[in-house]
Amino acid sequence: MSGPSTNPWVDLRQVTVRYGSVQALDQITLRITPGEHVALVGANGSGKSTLLRVLHGLADTDAGGLQCDASLRQAMLFQRPHMLRTSAQNNVALALWLRGTRWCDARPRALTALQRVGLQGIAAQNARTLSGGQQQRVALARAWALRPDVLLLDEPTASLDPHAKREVEALMADFAASHGAAGPAHPVTMVFSSHNLGQVKRLASRVIYMEHGRLVADLPVHDFFNGPLPEAARLFVKGELV
Repeated sequence: MSGPSTNPWVDLRQVTVRYGSVQALDQITLRITPGEHVALVGANGSGKSTLLRVLHGLADTDAGGLQCDASLRQAMLFQRPHMLRTSAQNNVALALWLRGTRWCDARPRALTALQRVGLQGIAAQNARTLSGGQQQRVALARAWALRPDVLLLDEPTASLDPHAKREVEALMADFAASHGAAGPAHPVTMVFSSHNLGQVKRLASRVIYMEHGRLVADLPVHDFFNGPLPEAARLFVKGELV
């Protein structure tokens, strides 16, 4: 499902990424428009994390072209978010300060962001002492405080217990239904990797299946789970391909 604009947020043409002798991405061609909710699925090592890093400008490409709408704000969450050895509130406020917000304004905005994820009660607690689920929610608060138009998430619930997974997934759905700095006419674009196919069904409008750095299938979520698929993707959905 696309947003109101037909102009792409990002357009990749034959993008290749190599890490030494390993080809992490192999001639990826991909176009994502604002407002889409895209799930990246595939076995470990299929290239999902590398693709997310390319989309966020954290990985250089070795070949191919990439065009991105630089007017849209981006934020990225990692599977294990990095927490500084300071309070949860300061962890969020520092992200705002690095984006140019005055410190006296960043701290109250950080508290508002923590309230958004239900963590205002632990604002003063050292972020490194929090549980994995709480740290991921702090990371989501940190991203939300920046009012991103694009939210990228790399296995955001993979290492969490079932209760924490439900909490983080609910927040992902909430953020995906909102809008970023570009305004109400521009709903948040969300791209996330996940091994949880139930989560993919609930959150995605489009599914991309990757294998050995290649884009093998790119389908609307209903078609991915109900229509014909390439053999490797079919086995993956059935749980027979690890």
